[in-house]
Amino acid sequence: MVDRSTPLPHDRRASDDVSHADTESPVYDAASQTGDSPKRVPHKGRVKPTRKHPYDKRNAQQKNHHHAKPAHRPTQANRGHNGWPARRAYAAIDLGTNNCRLLIAKPADDSFVVVDAFSRVVRLGEGLTHSGRLSDQAMDRAVAALSICSDKLRRRHVTLARSVATEACRRASNGAAFIERVRHETGIALDIITAEEEARLAMLGCHILLEPGQGPAMIFDIGGGSTELVLVDTEGSAPQILDWQSVPWGVVSLTESERYDRDDAASRATAYKNMRTRVMDSFSEFRERLPVHADEHKRLLGTSGTVTTLASLHLNLPSYDRNVIDGLIVPSQSMRDISTGLAHMSLDERRELPCVGYERADLVVAGCAILETILDIWPAQRLGVADRGIREGILRSLMAANNANQNGKRQARK
Repeated sequence: MVDRSTPLPHDRRASDDVSHADTESPVYDAASQTGDSPKRVPHKGRVKPTRKHPYDKRNAQQKNHHHAKPAHRPTQANRGHNGWPARRAYAAIDLGTNNCRLLIAKPADDSFVVVDAFSRVVRLGEGLTHSGRLSDQAMDRAVAALSICSDKLRRRHVTLARSVATEACRRASNGAAFIERVRHETGIALDIITAEEEARLAMLGCHILLEPGQGPAMIFDIGGGSTELVLVDTEGSAPQILDWQSVPWGVVSLTESERYDRDDAASRATAYKNMRTRVMDSFSEFRERLPVHADEHKRLLGTSGTVTTLASLHLNLPSYDRNVIDGLIVPSQSMRDISTGLAHMSLDERRELPCVGYERADLVVAGCAILETILDIWPAQRLGVADRGIREGILRSLMAANNANQNGKRQARK
């Protein structure tokens, strides 16, 4: 049975890979965004500042609007309560090891609305584990997806955007050359962010879905080329990062690190055990730094294709439904049971499962191994599921920074 004892916000948005030209949908609350300075709390010598950004409960119905170009100097009448230009379009692009994702949004009153979204599996990091380079085929796939993103940015009259690349470009010997190719062919200037910044943005984008509770909580992001664990303190008005760790094991890199006979059950079981051991070894120092906390009070939130896929299987959904999954809370034991079951299935058997399909069937086992290891490291009894993360974190940062800049200009004119 699904546990929904804590009401959590869900949002609607344009479906990924589909442009809904006349549909805008309420998403996040900006009413409490104060622009406060980051707070710092000492913890084992590692402190990571964060910004406050609570969400609201979104409206249940979508609204249609005409898309007007944003004014160069928006008046107070067309600003939200926070002073954000209500019609200005912001965009966030996250080019990961496995996926290319875009989100375009506009502030509106106390919320911002997502007006367009795009997601495509590009497998940019395919073969990177063994070659150390991005392959020509992988780069071609990524550039094709980014070209679509570029078209959307122009059509939506985006005035402020941030585009980031993560682990694949960090590790690849030709990562910088690829970034230059993207700029030349699409006009998109990708920023290769650090693992620390990746962890911060993921936390910033999804932390509101954490269950209320006492003591620190853990947020994780299982990517294609890396996994981040972030320990956060939620006692104050704004979440604060206490500690974090990133390891170079994501669903793509971990899958490619373990060669085995996928048609042999014993070989699959051994490979799964090896994957879990490899991830645990990488997180060993972080695990030793974690505070002692009763398991029944531990809070855990995950953002990744792995957790959303497993949550869909937990609900026996015939197809993926973001409105059902984002904000869901499920028993951790159910996620363990599903992970173990998937690990013992053949590739063809996994391909037949709803919400797994052909594209995820070969990578989901590595994701399961990472997830089970995280549950060993931080054995919470319940797991929160987030279908949001880096893109939402980028949008929140862009809007807050632009708001602060506009306020500064107004003060200077006085």
